[in-house]
Amino acid sequence: MATKARDYYEILGVGRQSTDKEIRAAYRKLARQHHPDLNPGDKSAEGRFKEIQQAYEVLSDAEKRKKYDQFGPNWEHAGQVPPQGTRYGGRTTHTTTDIPYDLGDLGGEGVDLGDILGRVFGGFGGRTSTQARPRRGQDLEQPVSVTLDEAYRGTSRLIEVLGEGGEPRRLEVKIPPGVRDGSRVRVAGEGGPGVGGGARGDLHLVIAVLPHPTFERKGDDVTAEISVALTTAVLGGEVAIQTLKGRLALRIPPETQNGRTFRLAGQGMPTLGGGSGDFFARVRVVLPTSLSPEERELFAKLRDRRPEVTEP
Repeated sequence: MATKARDYYEILGVGRQSTDKEIRAAYRKLARQHHPDLNPGDKSAEGRFKEIQQAYEVLSDAEKRKKYDQFGPNWEHAGQVPPQGTRYGGRTTHTTTDIPYDLGDLGGEGVDLGDILGRVFGGFGGRTSTQARPRRGQDLEQPVSVTLDEAYRGTSRLIEVLGEGGEPRRLEVKIPPGVRDGSRVRVAGEGGPGVGGGARGDLHLVIAVLPHPTFERKGDDVTAEISVALTTAVLGGEVAIQTLKGRLALRIPPETQNGRTFRLAGQGMPTLGGGSGDFFARVRVVLPTSLSPEERELFAKLRDRRPEVTEP
């Protein structure tokens, strides 16, 4: 018994009246959730990811979506003239010729109406050959997740694309340093195949930058909290801090208050146009614990000499 094809709208979790923007948002959310890179070894996630891509490829294309809404799972074959001898409802149809075009597209882009008529009436002085005008292939999108460290240094991914013969092949794609969440990396000529000898479309990698446990990114700037001992905050000193670039030494001036932020110019994210953002180090003063009797006595003397001042 044949398996019933799943509804593309159901796969993306959207309604039939959804806008292109709503469909795109649903696709990106589901693609990130089920992306093979985030679910290593999970075959069900890989299958779900391919299903999501297939649904989006159809519903994101206005022409394909219109046919899908009208004809359902058989939309790709809708409107084709049946070949000679095809049986419908117990009777046999006899057509002049088999036309490999969707008749709903007569006169549309990529279809030469004269060629079609010439093929149908070729025996009566019309043109006997048919040739679609070259048409560029469809641009495709594929989500790719990267860590903040990968976004900082640049990285590469192995992407599976369809070759000229329809066979899958692996393609290594380089992702440049500085990409942001939502950045698009264009891979020329690796999209959908062209029609009538037309060029292939492009493949666009839609980047999702994963959150980092320590660093917070805003544009090309990076912010992080740094721990500073109470004695260093009071008396001044030097602390080692970790940035995406590596470890750096930061000079802490005497009497540094909790929450003070220091700017390290050019130590943030690289920008796609060249240059770098800044790194902001926000001080978190760490109070000492497990005090010895002598240390407690010293703090008591300090308290007596510098009584707390209450703001009015």
